[in-house]
Amino acid sequence: MKNIPLNRYKYVLLTFLLFISVFTHANNLDNTPYKIKTIVVDAGHGGTDGATKGVFSREKDIALQVALRLGKAIEENLKDVKVVYTRTTDVFIPLYERIGIANRAKADIFISIHCNSMPFKKIVNGYRKDSRGRKIPIYKTVQSTSTRGTETFVSGFGRLDEQDVVMRENESILLEKDYKDNYEGYDPKDPESIILLSLMKNAFREQSIKLASFIQEEYIQSGRIDRGVKEQSLAVLAKAGMPAVLTEIGFVSNPEEEEYMNSELGQNEIVANLLKAIQTYKKQAEME
Repeated sequence: MKNIPLNRYKYVLLTFLLFISVFTHANNLDNTPYKIKTIVVDAGHGGTDGATKGVFSREKDIALQVALRLGKAIEENLKDVKVVYTRTTDVFIPLYERIGIANRAKADIFISIHCNSMPFKKIVNGYRKDSRGRKIPIYKTVQSTSTRGTETFVSGFGRLDEQDVVMRENESILLEKDYKDNYEGYDPKDPESIILLSLMKNAFREQSIKLASFIQEEYIQSGRIDRGVKEQSLAVLAKAGMPAVLTEIGFVSNPEEEEYMNSELGQNEIVANLLKAIQTYKKQAEME
């Protein structure tokens, strides 16, 4: 038998040990416990995108105030979590850029804060007669002020007869240059084209629904009216690379809820609800 030099044995042994070391390191990486490290807080609308308002306040301002409070609460209570804001001032951020910020930050959660509002509708407010004596209806524009409650959305398919919120939130796209290129031909003025956004698959549907459910449960605990968790084709959530939700914290078109959302007590309670939901979700996600 041919003798193999000692150095050859040493080389083979070192190679084997190196292989074991690399394999063990890779295996340890795979077994690293999952931790939620980054949360993106998105204040809805802003800048030129801020038409929705109540009697004395605007949605974009309430959303920003709550977003900043929530970010601060997360930093104070979840020391191991980094908070990234999509905006901290009254500026317009395109919808695709909001989720782009989250994707680039490799965020673990994306939460977008909005205020709901009932659409204005025309109703018959009497009749007049024309020159031929025919009755002509007189219309006036009204908005329901009694509707109230909270609801939280995740990306998904929505029924075409339930698209009021979708069309209102997605109208921000019209303020963006080349919006059809950014959203694959989507036209927010056309209810039928909402289905296009649903083709942008959200791989985090189950986790998003879980987070949204925790949020709604916390609202209920505070005595808020529950309008549920809903799946809709919202542009701001469509390309999220993480669990993502859009929460409507109340109706700015309802005088009582507008007052509540503008008060320090109301904002603190909303933030406490959102923080508790995030903490519950974080605990479960890191145990799985």
